[in-house]
Amino acid sequence: MAIPLPGPGWLIVIAGLFVLATEFLWAERLLEFTKKHVKNWTDWVTDQPVWVRLLIAAATAACVYGVLVVTLHITGVPGWAPGWVPLWR
Repeated sequence: MAIPLPGPGWLIVIAGLFVLATEFLWAERLLEFTKKHVKNWTDWVTDQPVWVRLLIAAATAACVYGVLVVTLHITGVPGWAPGWVPLWR
């Protein structure tokens, strides 16, 4: 469930690839592919002006919020969620 969200979901997948890459050639190739593309993306974002980085951050936040809202609409809102969240109710 954490995979679409940035952060721990993808870190767990990449950590698993590190472990699998010690034994399997396909995992090593996939890990190298992933590392190359993450580095290219990071270098590209770093070279951009601040307004582009802020736009990327806002788009990422909107996507995370959208995934969260859709997930809560599909699975239902847990009882411990605050009542002041009318969009999710």
